[in-house]
Formats: sequence, C-alpha cells, structure tokens
Amino acid sequence: MNEIDKKSLENAKKLFSTGDINHIEIGTTKGLKQIHKYLFDGLYDFAGKIRKENISKGNFRFGNSLYLEEMLKKMETMSEATLKEIIDKYVEMNIAHPFLEGNGRSTRIWLDLILKKNLNKIVNWENIDKKLYLQAMERSPVNTLEIKTLIENNLTDDFSLESFFKGVEASYYYETDE
Repeated sequence: MNEIDKKSLENAKKLFSTGDINHIEIGTTKGLKQIHKYLFDGLYDFAGKIRKENISKGNFRFGNSLYLEEMLKKMETMSEATLKEIIDKYVEMNIAHPFLEGNGRSTRIWLDLILKKNLNKIVNWENIDKKLYLQAMERSPVNTLEIKTLIENNLTDDFSLESFFKGVEASYYYETDE
C-alpha cells in the first residue's frame, strides 16, 4: 500500500471513529464529495472536487466530463428503495467516476451509508474476493446482476466500528496491485 493509500485509510478510520460520518449527506453527490474530501484532503489538491478532465481505465472511458454534472444530478433522483435500485445507483456512480482518483474508496463508503439508511445493512467487504469484485464491477455497466449478487451475499447488520474499519480496510486492497 502506498503512502497516499495509508494516509487516506487513516482518514477513513477517523471519519468513523470521530462520528464525522454522521454528518455526511447520504446518497447525494454532495455526500460523496464530502467523503472524498475527508479521505484525500491534503493528499490531492482535487479532494472533494468533481473532475474537469476525461479519464479511462483500460479500454473503458468513464463519464464524459462535459456531461458529468448533468449525470450526477440525474443520479440524485434515482430511487434507493430496494437493493437492486441501490446497486444500480452505485454502478451509475462508478461509471461517472466523478474524481480524478479515489473513486472506488469513496463510493464504497457512500454505498454503505445508502445501504445502512435504506436497508439497515452494510457490506462485509472483508468477505468479498478482490478478483470477483473487480470482474463484477467491470461487467456492471452491461449487467448489474453479478455485483448485486456479490454484495447481497455479503450484507451484514453489524455496524460496530470494528466492522466498518475491517470493511474499509479490506476494500482498500481492491485498489492495490497486491
């Protein structure tokens, strides 16, 4: 894990341990920006700021920066009543990839907050294999069933700080080459 990841992981743990997580707006772009800023403030000059450049990973181009604000506004209106709707919103946010860096780490926390608020569950990221998760996310723009099933099979109602910390820490390894 590089130094930025180590520091942002410390920030993620602090977000929960201080109770600052309770002041995050849930399910909105504003809330996601709050999470991103908290995780990456002082590490990236763009912490909490929507990107103005186009980005891609492999052969996949994320949401065009010209339409990003419009995409994000549309996502705000998406329903969060069922697991399927929440996963659809999560996948749309992943396709948008609103930040230059740190999207996965921020959106997984964002997803957990939405799940907790609407379904009284969070993801036990510790039990989700990195390779399976990354494959499911790669295919999710075409079909969300795989990522929905993976998450559904790993939901928990354990909201302890230890559970959150283990989950956040585990999800950070999805971003490493290890």
